[in-house]
Amino acid sequence: MTRAEFAILGAGAIGSILAAHLARAGHPVIVIARGERARAVERDGLRITGLADFSVRVPVITDPGRLQAADTLIVAMKTPGTDAALERLRTVRVEAALSIQNGVLKNELLARTFGAERVLGALADTSGELLPSGEVLFTRNASLPLGELAGGISERARRIAGLIDAAGVRSSAVADIVSMEWSKLTVWLGLMSLAVTTRSVSWRYLMDADCAQVLVRLVREVSAVARAQEIALVEGVAALPLRTLLDAPEPQAIEAIRRAGQQMRERAPEHRMSALQDLQAGRPLEVAETFGYVVRKATELGLSLPLLEVFHHLVTAIDRIRRPAYPGVVNDRNPPSIAPL
Repeated sequence: MTRAEFAILGAGAIGSILAAHLARAGHPVIVIARGERARAVERDGLRITGLADFSVRVPVITDPGRLQAADTLIVAMKTPGTDAALERLRTVRVEAALSIQNGVLKNELLARTFGAERVLGALADTSGELLPSGEVLFTRNASLPLGELAGGISERARRIAGLIDAAGVRSSAVADIVSMEWSKLTVWLGLMSLAVTTRSVSWRYLMDADCAQVLVRLVREVSAVARAQEIALVEGVAALPLRTLLDAPEPQAIEAIRRAGQQMRERAPEHRMSALQDLQAGRPLEVAETFGYVVRKATELGLSLPLLEVFHHLVTAIDRIRRPAYPGVVNDRNPPSIAPL
C-alpha cells in the first residue's frame, strides 16, 4: 500500500496509539518507522494495553520514498531528526499535515516541506509508554486539540479531529491552537528541565519547595517569549495551573505546584516525563528543537532570560555527556549549543 488515509511518522508510544486506534476503526493507515521498532510492528502488529487492550495489524514502511500520498500526515516521532525525515517525504502528496511533537518549531518544519496552507497545529495531552515487550501502555487520554494556525475552526480540522475522536483517542477542533501550543510548551520546558536534572519520578520534584520555585521562575521566563509575540497563554492545556504560576505571588504559585505534586503522588506515583524515559533509555533528548528554539526566539526578540539559558546549557550537556562517544572536551564536532554566557 503506497497511499493511505492516515500516514503516521513514528511508531513510538503516541504514534502507535493513534495508528492502532485509527486502523481498528477501519481507516487505511500506514506507519513509517525504522530499525527494530519497524520490524517488531511488522512482525507482531501494534499491541495496546492500559486504557485500551487490543492488537491490530498495520502496514509498515521503512523507506518514506515508498509513500505516494496521504490524506493526513501525522508526525509523531521524537523531535531529533525531524527535518531530515520530512525531507524524505517532500514528494508525498499530502492534503493536511500536523505534528503532535513537543514544541512549536514543528509547524515551521511542516510548512517548509508541504506549504503553510496544508499545515494544522496540534498538541497531545495524551500519554503512553513503549514497553520493552513492544507493547504500548496507554496511560492518559485527555485531549488532542488541533486547528488552523491562522485561527478559527475549519471544516478540515473538524473532520480530522472527528475521525480521531471516533476512533477512541479524544480529539477536537479548536480556534486557538497556537495559544494552546505555546501554553503547553511554557510549562513543559520547566517540567522537562527538572525531570532531566533530578532524574526523579514527577511527584518528587513537584512537591519539593526548591524545585517548585525553580519551576515557577522558568515558566515565567518562557511566558515572556510568548507575550513578546503577542501570543495569549491559556489555562487548561498544561499539566499545572498556568495562570496561577504566572499571575499569583511566588509563594502561592509554589504551593500550587506542590499541591499538584501531592495529587500526582496519589494518582500516578510512577509517572515519569517522556524526557526522563528517553534519558534512561539512552535516547537523544528533545533539546535543540524545543529549548534551543525558545532561546533563539528570545534572542531575536531582545529578551534576557538567564535561568532559561542556564537550563538550556545544562540539559544540552546532560544529553551529550551520557552518550558513550562523548570525547570529554569541546571541539569542532561537539560545539556549545549557544554562545557562552
